[in-house]
Amino acid sequence: MANPVIAEVTRGSRIESIHRGRVVAVDADGRVVFAAGDVEMPVYPRSALKLMQALPLVESGAADAFGLGKRELAFAGASHSSEPVHVETARTMLSKAGLTQDDLQCGAHWPLFGSDAMVKLARSGDAPTRAHNNCSGKHAGFLCTCVHQGIDTGDYLADENDVQRQVRTTIEQLTGATLDADRCGLDGCSAPTYALPLVAFARGFARLAAGNGLEAARARAARRLIEAGMAEPFMVAGTGRFCTGLMAACAGRVYVKTGAEGVYVGAIPEEGIALALKCDDGATRAAEVAIAAALIQALGPVHDLAPTIAPFAERPVHDWNGTPVGELRAVEPG
Repeated sequence: MANPVIAEVTRGSRIESIHRGRVVAVDADGRVVFAAGDVEMPVYPRSALKLMQALPLVESGAADAFGLGKRELAFAGASHSSEPVHVETARTMLSKAGLTQDDLQCGAHWPLFGSDAMVKLARSGDAPTRAHNNCSGKHAGFLCTCVHQGIDTGDYLADENDVQRQVRTTIEQLTGATLDADRCGLDGCSAPTYALPLVAFARGFARLAAGNGLEAARARAARRLIEAGMAEPFMVAGTGRFCTGLMAACAGRVYVKTGAEGVYVGAIPEEGIALALKCDDGATRAAEVAIAAALIQALGPVHDLAPTIAPFAERPVHDWNGTPVGELRAVEPG
């Protein structure tokens, strides 16, 4: 059966487009709070998984050895907009480990996400570097972890490299999923990415958010990374970005992270609840409003955070004159 509609776009009085998907919320003990669609089907979490990928950076002692603060820890889990502070932070992290942006293997691209950074870079006459890659924070984290542990940095993205083994083992321990070769693909930044059931992904984030069932050191590391992201939301995304806006509005009480192809994860640490969502057609616009609505559904409409999150569950559609002509809005499944 088809997954339910999770978002729709209107124009005038009619629904013009719909987006189908699946969403699941789980509590601190891994119990499903609500679910819609096939949440057992494996998905690639893509960049929504970055906080898990950053755990070895903290657990290995590399973050402390190189004096990484909240801004840099938030950046290690970022899909950033390549704005100047993002690029400079990538270079600073690498410098602390005795490396340069040339050691990154994520590829170079122009700034994305509709910010002014691309126009400014083009006007400057400079070309984008690997530090401009929206995943450069994650890769800088991988490299810092390698240097601290004496791991070869030349092939740090290879499956058999020890830093990737640590990442893979961490994800398996958190989610309970087996990440074998049949589930492995390459992300847009050339890092390994593994497909796992959406509900397993949500359970892994619930464990990170609440610490239930985790050893004390891992619980501290997870809390440190989540708190860094919530405290420095601009470093996680950037100007005008949904992740940054929602986390800033919730003032350190909600963590959200986008992934390519319509994936989103959310966590409410004080409630011990985590959510994972996948939009079937890969539309980020639908995933954004749908994760906001799912957060409200998980919290309940009378929760004090609900009014803060509600505006993120819909947005106007304008014509080129700026006239409102419709809206993009979440649809509660079922």
